[in-house]
Amino acid sequence: MSKIVVVADSRSGKVKKPTLEAVGAAVELAGKCGGSVIAVVAGADNGPAVAELAKSGAAQVVSVKSPALAAYSGDGHAKAIHAELGKLGASVVLMPHTAMGRDLAPRLAALLGAGMVSDATALHFEGGRFGATKPVYAGKAYRKYLAKTAPFVATLRPNVFEAKSGGPAAVTESAAAVGAGDLLAVVKELVQSGTDRVPLQEARVIVAAGRGMKGPEHFGLIEDLAAAFGPGVAAIGASRAIVDAGWRPHREQVGQTGKVVAPQLYFAIGISGAIQHLAGMRTSRYIVAINKDANAPIFKVAHYGIVADAFEVLPALTAAIKAAVAH
Repeated sequence: MSKIVVVADSRSGKVKKPTLEAVGAAVELAGKCGGSVIAVVAGADNGPAVAELAKSGAAQVVSVKSPALAAYSGDGHAKAIHAELGKLGASVVLMPHTAMGRDLAPRLAALLGAGMVSDATALHFEGGRFGATKPVYAGKAYRKYLAKTAPFVATLRPNVFEAKSGGPAAVTESAAAVGAGDLLAVVKELVQSGTDRVPLQEARVIVAAGRGMKGPEHFGLIEDLAAAFGPGVAAIGASRAIVDAGWRPHREQVGQTGKVVAPQLYFAIGISGAIQHLAGMRTSRYIVAINKDANAPIFKVAHYGIVADAFEVLPALTAAIKAAVAH
């Protein structure tokens, strides 16, 4: 039986939402190949993460513990999880395409001597081989890969796959043979960003703006629209041009040199639609563009377009969304 292992991205003992989506994708893949899903989480205290993973649809949850894994370490986590994958006999290793996944998955693939697909938007099992599809050429096309060797390693784009529920899963603990000497770098302090806003890549709704907002003093309109959806729903995004201009922080940049996102709903306000920006958001489920220029490239990828002045549209749109959320 094929064993599909999902390596959890957890912070402070809590599982990040894209991990639950990865488990959901693994469950669907297991249905195609007749395999089982195992979630692996590494840390010093995995209690809350294990409890959440046990009801995520996985058949088994493995808690890999060591004081040296209290904070994420690429060296330490790779060594500990690689050892666990060997015990499990993994056929597939999946991770969410988060900051941790982008760092850890290539390390694991190298240790396993395996091929890897990053930022996948679909998984396959054909002719006894596992594979994945991912966007290429700035999202203009998709390329399908099928692995020739096992295990197959992939990171999955957040907000593309659906989280599921199930369980309770069987839970086992494993002591990691990792010590301080295995860590080439040590995290001494974590500084919080000072905001409780949902992370950009995990947001169901993104309200993104560009130079059409004319200046940073007008971003109150963007923040009001994001807030209208209620807490924990919407995040603010920005084009590269206004990040370079210092209007917004780099963590909000969407695009080829920023973050790649795939929310349920994406507002592109005052954004012309340069190819670099489209590469970061064109896989959004629904795209709403607001721009005064009817010929702006953004309208070619938008599902809904409003040719108008954003300063006139935004107050009415915000009021309408507030009213809808209230009911």
